[in-house]
Amino acid sequence: MDVSELYERLAAAASLESMDAALRFRGAYEPAAGVGAKVSPPTYPVEDRGTPYLFEERRRGGEGMRAVLLDSRQAQANRCEEALAREVERGRLRIPHLVLAIETHGRRVRITSLTAPHRSRDAYFRDAEDGDGRRFDDTEPGGALGAVTPEDASALYRYAPADLVYGVWDSHRGLRLAARFPRVYTSEMVGWNPADGVRAAGRFDLITSGQMKATVVEGRDWVPDPKGKKRLSELGLGAIPPTTKNQRGQSVPGGVTLDGIERLGVLSFPALARVRLGEDGEAARAGRAVLASLAILGDRLAFGGAGLFLRSGCDLVKVSEEITWVGSAPAPEPFEIDRATALELFRHAVGRAEEAGLVWHAEPIVLRPRANLQQAIDDAFFAGIEELQED
Repeated sequence: MDVSELYERLAAAASLESMDAALRFRGAYEPAAGVGAKVSPPTYPVEDRGTPYLFEERRRGGEGMRAVLLDSRQAQANRCEEALAREVERGRLRIPHLVLAIETHGRRVRITSLTAPHRSRDAYFRDAEDGDGRRFDDTEPGGALGAVTPEDASALYRYAPADLVYGVWDSHRGLRLAARFPRVYTSEMVGWNPADGVRAAGRFDLITSGQMKATVVEGRDWVPDPKGKKRLSELGLGAIPPTTKNQRGQSVPGGVTLDGIERLGVLSFPALARVRLGEDGEAARAGRAVLASLAILGDRLAFGGAGLFLRSGCDLVKVSEEITWVGSAPAPEPFEIDRATALELFRHAVGRAEEAGLVWHAEPIVLRPRANLQQAIDDAFFAGIEELQED
């Protein structure tokens, strides 16, 4: 199937003109160190679970099995967005997005709608202004984004289309009827039949003794004082005896070993069909095809390689992968697409949408912090270091 044929099938599916209901992504992985090696799931507040990991009972092959979450839907969406952002930075891809350019303490920081927690509706953009000093929400793009409703998401398509793929909610502007758009693409990674590991943490110091005491003078400056109350280990020096408990007396997360690791993803065509882009005609149909191709491109950029690095202690190698069309057919239909073809498909879809009259703002909208946000950033840039050290 060439790109033109693939586009037509995708466009029909995204507007419910065919019997394709979804694209399903399933991948099997193993630890980079090999079967039996420990991996580190993400940690969450312990609360009443007694563990920082998220364990649950799931069904697999018709049988109940214990599972642990290795990467959430939110995290997987972020990985797709980060992969798209990298291609944008490299000049290989053009996607409408917002950029907040920050300078503080001689450093430059960039936040984009592809990396901000609430995407284009994040509070950072609410408190931003353009080069003429106009509050972003008072500019033409900002006003259009603020007026988006489920009945017409054209402005999101024009200025921040990734929001319509990965979901967005305008929760920071106090709007009574804040627009919400659920994800049309989801993915997660789970580990099957986890066995808890144990880890001890400590610190060995070649020179100083952890029992030696010090007195803190003027914040970070300190002088040794045997009668002081603060130990060198609290300043990052000296030895700390190995222990399986943290300072709160809780067990140090020790990772898990697993019987299997799977990625479970889906691009839902019924969800895409709910995205309305102006009059529901040929342009809207083409726009939904663009969103579908963007979801596929993000998936291939993030997960189309030989392995994944999820976090420290969680390096994975892909063992197998299957992408299938899912619908009313007796069995899922295999579908193969690599990164290069996904990019070609995306560009083809954007061109078809432009021909239909649906044009987006391909250049990034660059903003800067307003005075109040700039002050907050300046004040907070180094704040919290002492608090983290105390914790």
